[in-house]
Amino acid sequence: MDYVAQFHRETEALEAAVRRELATGGEQTPLVPSCPGWSLSDLVMHLGSVHRYVIRVIEERAPSQPDSTDLAFLRFPGDAKGWPHPEQAPNRGPLPPGLLDWFADGAARLERLFATRDPREEVWTWSTEQTVGFWQRIQAIEAAVHRWDAENTVGKPGPVDTLLAVDAVTHTFRVMAPFRRAVQQAPRGSGERMRFRQSDGAGIWIIQFEGDEVLVNEGTACCDVELTATASDLMLFLWQRVPADHLEVRGDRSLLDRYFTLVPPL
Repeated sequence: MDYVAQFHRETEALEAAVRRELATGGEQTPLVPSCPGWSLSDLVMHLGSVHRYVIRVIEERAPSQPDSTDLAFLRFPGDAKGWPHPEQAPNRGPLPPGLLDWFADGAARLERLFATRDPREEVWTWSTEQTVGFWQRIQAIEAAVHRWDAENTVGKPGPVDTLLAVDAVTHTFRVMAPFRRAVQQAPRGSGERMRFRQSDGAGIWIIQFEGDEVLVNEGTACCDVELTATASDLMLFLWQRVPADHLEVRGDRSLLDRYFTLVPPL
């Protein structure tokens, strides 16, 4: 998987979507339906800040989590009047043109780092995998999700690339679900068993919650519910962007709601 190319496509498409909104000259930044409490400005600020934080981690070859109270790494311009403040979200003022330029600069800088560093290089991450390659993967995935958010705000969103979406589903179950359960102190599983089936490919993921464990493609018991959709829609469902009502469900539908209790969002 060429995560650098995926990251480039997704951040470029996100920027294009926001620039279309900017061209309308609206006096209010629209709210992002899929991100309650955020406007489009807040979305751009969030992802741009994440990019610059990852830049800092990689450039410094940070062996542990850097101090997040010093915001100098964000490199805000001298004139940031009208820029969104996260603590005041949703920020509904006109979308500042300079904010999007700042976002594009940060995305380009991070892409260059991704393209020139060895994915095996050791750096701090929030996962057990402490490599630059981990950041390449998760940032391509996050860029795809937020590109969808931006396009969904200003028009009709395009699907996530199938290969990236399949990879993101696997990453969600094997990496993000255990992490989110631990951080959010989620309830213990009681053997809930769910099948996620890809309708536009051969992907099948069987997930079982046993105590504190998330078992992936293990065990032989029958599944209590099956969700079938394209890889893109499966990914977007797991990121709570599309509801199960829009997808094919067989079995106990209530268990799909239970999934987000067992894997609470951050």
